[in-house]
Amino acid sequence: QVQLVESGGGLVQAGGSLRLSCAASGTIFSICDMGWYRQAPGKQRELVASITSGGSTNYATSVKGRFTISRDNAKITVYMQMNSLKPEDTTVYYCNVALRSGPKSPRSGYWGQGTQVTVSS
Repeated sequence: QVQLVESGGGLVQAGGSLRLSCAASGTIFSICDMGWYRQAPGKQRELVASITSGGSTNYATSVKGRFTISRDNAKITVYMQMNSLKPEDTTVYYCNVALRSGPKSPRSGYWGQGTQVTVSS
């Protein structure tokens, strides 16, 4: 079993910053890609940022230059620093981790429970 625990969401004024964290625990052999998604009510979940095991990053156009994703492999944790937040960034954010539970296990994806980010204007 694998668990992902998110933290760091909250309420902030426009222009402010938040840092999201997502820590994985359980039966983990290796971590592949890690990422953050967000989902507004009535809309599809969308990729915000991702980072590969090698450290390559990818960002949604709407957050480029404002958000930074990073990972700590020793702590099995992915972070997202969110700066210059805008009201349109308000929604629930989910972390996603792709990993293998054993040397011969298939790659499997896991989701965090979600954390609310609210940006007031």
